[in-house]
Amino acid sequence: MKKTSSFFSVPYFLWIVLFVIAPVILIVYQSFFNTEGQFTLANYQTFFSNATYLKMSLNSLFYAGVITLITFLISYPTAYVLTKLKHKQLWLMLIVLPTWINLLLKAYAFMGIFGQHGGINSFLSFIGIGPQQILFTDFSFIFVASYIELPFMILPIFNALDDIDPNLVNASKDLGASSVQSFRQVVFPLSMSGVRSGIQAVFIPSLSLFMLTRLIGGNRVITLGTAIEQHFLTTDNWGMGSTIGVILILAMLATMWVTKERQK
Repeated sequence: MKKTSSFFSVPYFLWIVLFVIAPVILIVYQSFFNTEGQFTLANYQTFFSNATYLKMSLNSLFYAGVITLITFLISYPTAYVLTKLKHKQLWLMLIVLPTWINLLLKAYAFMGIFGQHGGINSFLSFIGIGPQQILFTDFSFIFVASYIELPFMILPIFNALDDIDPNLVNASKDLGASSVQSFRQVVFPLSMSGVRSGIQAVFIPSLSLFMLTRLIGGNRVITLGTAIEQHFLTTDNWGMGSTIGVILILAMLATMWVTKERQK
């Protein structure tokens, strides 16, 4: 039985080695070379001494933090209400359903909605306000990114809330706790595992968004993901692009460490 399980685990190990470990090693290796193919530490020196890259880093953290906060504030009450519904699995499926649609298609759909002749500006013109610049703004970028990331926050929180034993809540009420106290002292602490997973699932991808910054932000939103794209596809400076990639990987690992569950 043990030999059989080891045999079936081979594809998973191959997948991890070929598509996770090997690309990371290649990125780290490439980050130590300049455009002439010479080994150097100048890429890292440039990143930490250049105000532009530091600003991009702060922008990435800021936008990822705002997107994570917005999705959390929407997702937690949504997930809580879902656990109380009769057909909660059906409603959960409807929420997760948009993730099946290609990201590029959703981005172009929002470009049409937020455009000068889109649905929102048509409505604003109808009520007498007139068309506004909605597309290519911070608002449009954060709105679309939050919409796309929303299911990834709702799902882990829903699973954590759904696993809570109702008897624990009933016991707290029998001991004299109000509904607010039961939520604050029992429900929310027991759902923190889902909150942590949701933060990881939203904050980490949001750090490296680049396609939405192009299509929705219109290059007004500049992040590290945008810089990586430009170095690899425009300036052909793979070393600097890999350096920024290494910094992002370290930021993601730091996020996972900060949000991990700690034993008391």
